[in-house]
Amino acid sequence: MTIAVDFDGTIVEHRYPEIGREIPNAVRTLKRMQDEMPDLRMILWTVREGELLDQAVQWCRERGLEFYAVNSNYIDDDPMDQSATGRKVTADIYIDDRNLGGLPDWNSIYVMVTKGWSMRRLIAETTRTAAVSKQEPWWKRLFS
Repeated sequence: MTIAVDFDGTIVEHRYPEIGREIPNAVRTLKRMQDEMPDLRMILWTVREGELLDQAVQWCRERGLEFYAVNSNYIDDDPMDQSATGRKVTADIYIDDRNLGGLPDWNSIYVMVTKGWSMRRLIAETTRTAAVSKQEPWWKRLFS
């Protein structure tokens, strides 16, 4: 599986060209997915280029987050050479704050990626679980 992950507004708060604060659980969740999914190829997919891109990669690296590739489909691709592939990388999943509906929290992202759930299914399962947990215990219903 290949996942393309945006940086600004997704891993960190949007403060471009500065690097914002980490969005809660972003790095931890991405590292956990890498640990639990040995065939995962994670690509950093960002508008950043040059020194700004180097800063983002270094920021991630300092927190133990490494990527299979950066702004390209393969490790050895030159992200500045758009003649063959174009700017958009090929991935099974894109995690980006500009998604329709916005960026879910990172716990939800983890569940959707690792279980293969859609947002619709996540909402349905969460709603169902919440409804079940609000029911009175069976023994209270017996004596009502």
